[in-house]
Amino acid sequence: MVMPTLDGGSVRYELPTFAPLSSRRPDERIAHVIAQALGDARTVLNVGAGTGSYESAAHTFTAVEPSLAMRARRPAQLVTAIDAVAEDLPFADGQFDASMALFTVQDWSDVDAGLHEMRRVTRGPVTVLTCDPTRVRDFWLYEYAPDVLETEARRHPSLDRLATALGGTATVQRVPVPLDCTDSFNEAYYGRPELLLDPAARRPCSAWSFIDDRARQDFDISLRHALGSGAWDEAFGHLRGRPAYDGSLVLLRALP
Repeated sequence: MVMPTLDGGSVRYELPTFAPLSSRRPDERIAHVIAQALGDARTVLNVGAGTGSYESAAHTFTAVEPSLAMRARRPAQLVTAIDAVAEDLPFADGQFDASMALFTVQDWSDVDAGLHEMRRVTRGPVTVLTCDPTRVRDFWLYEYAPDVLETEARRHPSLDRLATALGGTATVQRVPVPLDCTDSFNEAYYGRPELLLDPAARRPCSAWSFIDDRARQDFDISLRHALGSGAWDEAFGHLRGRPAYDGSLVLLRALP
């Protein structure tokens, strides 16, 4: 196909074929990091649980999800999610062995209150999978969709803020993103840029919803042009063979 460029020219670029992308598919390597953080906890609370991507059979989960649409999309084999918000959890003090919040704190109306609530209802570790906002802009996508990563960097709370809100002893672990990551977030495509041209790959990342149609179109045109001309590979092609990417993804684990 011939695609227009931002400067009025054109470039021929064929979008590679690939399997349709689902909204959230847990990656087993990221799942392993989460499982290690939960340890031998029996009862686990999942706050902002969404479709329950990382709820494993190794634990007894209670899921909290305020979105009716997300609750409806949970697989039948998973526990039914409770309609509640992080800032007001309907549970007793210390009710759970552990709790987790994955790819969600940036969407809460009051992060500090939500984390205080998680700490209140959790006897053991509270685990938060999130992005370090100081590293978000380091990703190559910043050259093609700066507004998306600016939005990401603004919305993600600082790691210091998360640790302070949870109290106790907090540790931060960098989570490498594998080249063939099956989950769907921006950095999962660090070495497969063509996949980000599919709106289905971008949809799970809420930051894309904060930019307008023109910005999304500009991104599509500029990335297609860079791929078709070879400019992307000249600058970032080394990432295509890198087995894992050390980006902004981190897991914060707090003990009381």
